[in-house]
Amino acid sequence: MALNGKRLRAVPGGEAPGAPQGNDATTEAAATAATIGSAPLVQLRGAGVSYGAVRALAPLDFDVGRGEVIALVGANGSGKTTLLRVLHGVVAHDGTRRVGAAAVRQAMVFQRPFLLRLSVWNNLRIALWLVERATPAEERHARAGEALARVGLEALAARPARALSGGEQQRLALARAWASRPELLLLDEPTASLDPDAKAAVEKLLAGFAADGTTIVFSTHDLGQARRLATRIVHLDAGRIDLDAPAAEFFDTAAARRRDGHFPDGALP
Repeated sequence: MALNGKRLRAVPGGEAPGAPQGNDATTEAAATAATIGSAPLVQLRGAGVSYGAVRALAPLDFDVGRGEVIALVGANGSGKTTLLRVLHGVVAHDGTRRVGAAAVRQAMVFQRPFLLRLSVWNNLRIALWLVERATPAEERHARAGEALARVGLEALAARPARALSGGEQQRLALARAWASRPELLLLDEPTASLDPDAKAAVEKLLAGFAADGTTIVFSTHDLGQARRLATRIVHLDAGRIDLDAPAAEFFDTAAARRRDGHFPDGALP
């Protein structure tokens, strides 16, 4: 996490999972966070992921602060999706994952969201029923309608979900996630393969969610999108956090490092 303008880097090592990593900046930042603000929504310490002999994510420390909009950038295979899955708690990993409160509500939208062979309305209604069974049916109905209106799909409520365009399907996936009122929203390349108009519509929705106070972590190959939406940008390389900075500083720092030959041509501006 970037604190007080510092750029933080994860340094993998041979320590036991979750153990402090000496004077590593991430450990320093974690100690500083306790004195300058509230606890992170999600905190990773020594978190790493391996698939057999393949190290998808090197052990790293990573904090997600309340209200942040974090863009994860990097080449294919750099660890962006794996980090999102670790933050969501759906993949086994080394180290520790802690949430700031016992009931942090979170949702994740995958790059290719799964849609049932049902109508738009029933896709949303069933998703809400699965996560909100204790909520009265009338309230779930109202929230489903509000979510469809928020993403501009109320006129398509009766249409088969799988007959929607790519952009409309992504907006439906966002509606399902938003309807559960998440504090933390995780998105894996939310505008991949969308045309410019559909991409702009999704970005407008994400900006609105952030303005409402939702904490967002998303992966993207679109650096312009990262610049437009994010408050903090994290560059991953080969499963490691290579550069983590406030968005206002990221591109200046990246450009300087690229001139020094740190980034390959085309990796960053």
